[in-house]
Amino acid sequence: MKIVYMGTPEIAAVILESLIAGGEEIAAVVTQPDKPKGRGYEMSFSKVKQTALAHGLTIYQPAKVKDEGFLALMEQIAPDLIVVAAFGQILPKRLLDLPKYGCINVHASLLPKYRGAAPIQYAILNGESETGVTIQYMAEGLDTGDILMKEIVSITEEETGGSLYDKLAVAGAKVLNAALCQIVSGSASRTPQNEAEANYVGTIKKEMGRLDFSCTAKELERKVRAFDPWPGTYANLNGKMLKFWRCEEIIFSREEMQRARENAWGYGSILRIEKDSFAILTGEGGLRVKELQMEGKRRMRAEEFLRGYPLREGICLQF
Repeated sequence: MKIVYMGTPEIAAVILESLIAGGEEIAAVVTQPDKPKGRGYEMSFSKVKQTALAHGLTIYQPAKVKDEGFLALMEQIAPDLIVVAAFGQILPKRLLDLPKYGCINVHASLLPKYRGAAPIQYAILNGESETGVTIQYMAEGLDTGDILMKEIVSITEEETGGSLYDKLAVAGAKVLNAALCQIVSGSASRTPQNEAEANYVGTIKKEMGRLDFSCTAKELERKVRAFDPWPGTYANLNGKMLKFWRCEEIIFSREEMQRARENAWGYGSILRIEKDSFAILTGEGGLRVKELQMEGKRRMRAEEFLRGYPLREGICLQF
């Protein structure tokens, strides 16, 4: 079966590696154009392009997949199947209708829940106990096509965006291989999505990492995990950015809350300082900081941070 593979980030590269290892015929790899990165603005290749180069595969990087030249090229290749994983562009109907077996998408959620660009982070943000990977036939809408197969993945209480990303990459490769077997054998099923259960999640932006301490400690703790490693979460301490890497929800004592009221300490104020951590007053409960990073410094445990940067109760972190 002749496959055109379309993807861009690391999760898509892991899935591509699995297809190659399984002996699939990859007629071409399509990924996003190279972008300048870093202070020197050197051109950066996507993870999928790096993988494709390592295996000597043919690579295309159209600015827009709806351009006539690219569509004509795909028609010339005449793939039996197009596999898409976190590609970053919406495919036009002409491309969707081209392959014999259609176009399938590897989506990192249990559709119809969390359609859109950031299903991994939002599963953690919303406190889900499980998520997964869906193999779906692609339609003109965003993640709206019929479901072929799903693989459930559990979310632990300490799960970060990075660790869940890695788990879903492995699960995606596994379930895609199973789906390809069904497609080739003619046993693949199609289950329409329940539109009443659908919801969409947008792109995560860097500024979304700012912590608003009027939110609950539970919400903030989930956000710290969901946005690790990117974009990270932060607040300002004495005019410098302070990043948060590992936190936990706690309950302040009655005496601590009384002291906060007497001193008019608001949300974002440090209410407890211990040897290995400090805790911040939030809209509900406290956020105990266990691992952090001051602007211009390396990531470190709170115990180490406190030895070199002494804090006092009542200091307010701005948000």
